[in-house]
Parts: sequence; structure tokens; C-alpha cells
Amino acid sequence: MSPSSQQICFVGDSFVAGVGDETALGWTGRLVARQAAAGRPATAYNLGIRGNTSAQILGRIGAEIEQRRSPLRSTRVVLSMGVNDTTYVDDKPRLSPDDSCANLERILEMISGDPLLVVGPLAVSDDAQNARIAQLSADFHALCSARGIPYVEVFSDLERHPVWRQQVLEDDGAHPRSQGYQALYELVAPRWDRWMPLSPVGGEQLA
Repeated sequence: MSPSSQQICFVGDSFVAGVGDETALGWTGRLVARQAAAGRPATAYNLGIRGNTSAQILGRIGAEIEQRRSPLRSTRVVLSMGVNDTTYVDDKPRLSPDDSCANLERILEMISGDPLLVVGPLAVSDDAQNARIAQLSADFHALCSARGIPYVEVFSDLERHPVWRQQVLEDDGAHPRSQGYQALYELVAPRWDRWMPLSPVGGEQLA
């Protein structure tokens, strides 16, 4: 089989990295496997870093993507962030909502030349933090919609999903295990299918 013409950079935090998943797939690995099973394999780079805020992601996303570009493949980007922004340190969130939104706006401008899919921040076990995450997700959604960027709002469904809630509570209060990531994958997959091109098996090589 010839190399795929698509490459995907998954950029974000520990949820992108799949922390807690004993199968080491996370939701991103499941999406890549879905592509391969459909006969449309893609080269995938998981660029999730545990603890990263939107400011830290802004500081590295441009270089991360540029280092992985290839003349043989077109690049697509999946971005997910925000939970760490809302985490309290010294009685205040690590980043203000205004700063988080400004960081997202700068990221959208920075990678405007690549197809982008944004997956919203996820639910955790703490109710007060979840209230902050819910508002940030709504703000992120509005910013993406204004620019015509596809956005997958997952917070509401995950907050009330029994498997996600149970596994997050049983672990560290933030990260689920494999079944929780499966639930997240199932929320993202329908929008993913509309976002990814239906290229032939193997794809064309790009000059």
C-alpha cells in the first residue's frame, strides 16, 4: 500500500495524550484506527502534553506542526484544550477566560491555512470547575463558529455520561480509563467523519 496522502496533528493536553487509558489508544488513537479500518489510513502525530494550558499550546503549536510537514502529505490539525486553564492554583484559575479565548483566537489565526477541527474541553469530577469549563466551552464554540471552524462540544454529554463520570471519579478526578475514552471517541466520530476527506485507499502522493 502506498503512503497515505493525509497526516493529522492532534495537539492539546493530557486528554489528547490519552492519560489513564490502559489500552494506550485514547480517543485520538481510536479515530486513527477508524480511518485505517475505512481504508483511509493517515499518518498521525499525538502532540498532547499533560498539564498544558492554552498559553503553553499557543507557544508550541506552530513549531510542532511545521516540523512535521511533508511535501508528500497534506496536513490537518485537531485541537483540544481548556481544562487546565480552569484549574485553580493559589485560589484562582491558571488562566482567565479572556486569556484563554485570546489564546484560541491566536491559534486559529496561526494555523488558518490548515483544515482544523476543535474538540471542546471535557468534564471533570469537580462541580465548581465544571461550571468554569462549561462557560469556556461555550466561549470557544462561539469563537470557532464566527470563523467557520468546526467545533465538537462534548462537555454537556460527558458531564452526564455514567461511564465517563464513574471512571473519572475512580481515577484522579479528571482522566477516565478505556471505556471513558471510548465514550468520548463516540461523541467526536460523527463530526470527524464529515471533516475528513473521503480519499482513495492509500491516497495520492502530493508533490
